[in-house]
Amino acid sequence: MVPPLPLAQASDDGLLDIVLAGGPVGMAIMALLAALSMTALALVVEHALTIRRGVLAPPGVDDELVRAMRAGDLAAAARACDSQPCFLSAVTRAGLSEADAGWPAVEKGMEDAAGDQTARLLRKIEYLSVIGNIAPMVGLLGTVVGMLLAFREVAQTDGAATASQLASGIYQALVTTVAGLLVAIPALGAFAVFRNRVDGLASETAHRALQLLKPLKRGGVMRPKDQQPARQ
Repeated sequence: MVPPLPLAQASDDGLLDIVLAGGPVGMAIMALLAALSMTALALVVEHALTIRRGVLAPPGVDDELVRAMRAGDLAAAARACDSQPCFLSAVTRAGLSEADAGWPAVEKGMEDAAGDQTARLLRKIEYLSVIGNIAPMVGLLGTVVGMLLAFREVAQTDGAATASQLASGIYQALVTTVAGLLVAIPALGAFAVFRNRVDGLASETAHRALQLLKPLKRGGVMRPKDQQPARQ
C-alpha cells in the first residue's frame, strides 16, 4: 500500500485514484466485488426474463390442455405436457399420470410436482442471496486489510504520522466496505422481489393445473385403457 495522501489532496481524488491507492490487495478486492456485481446483474436479467407467467404457464400449453380435457382425451393432454416442458405442464403431467388411481392420487401427484418445481425456482434465485451476503464480507475484508496497512505505516514511522495522514489511509480502506454494500443491497432487494414472484406464480400456476384436471374429479372424463397416460 502506498503511503497515505494528505487529507486535503485526497479529498480531490476520484474513486479510481482511491482504489489504486489501496495497492494490489485493494484492487483485488474491488475486482472481486465488480465480478460479484456483474454476476448479480446477469442473474437479475435472466430471472426477469424466465420467471414470468408466460414462461411458467405458456398460453399455448394452457389452450391445448383445455381442448384435450374438454374432449376427454387424456392421452392428448399428456402429449401436450410432454411437448412443451414448463411449470404448468410438469404439474399437470404428474396429475395425469395418476388419473387411473383416483382423485386423491391425482391431487397428491400434482402437489408433489408443484413442490419440486417451486423448489427448483427457489434454488435458482438463491444465488442472489448468496451474493448479497458475501459482498459485504468481502468489502469488510478489504477494509480490515487496509486498516492494518494504515496502522503499520504509523508503526513504521514511530508514531510520526499526522492525524490527517492516518485519516486518509482509513477512509481509503473504507471504500471497499462501501462497494460491498453497494453490491449487496440491490442483490438482496432483487432476491426478495423474485422470491415473492416465485411464491405468487407457483401458487397461481399450481391452482390453474388443478382447475384443468377438475373434470377428473367430477367424473366427466372417460378414461379408456388405451388413452390412459403412462405413469412416469
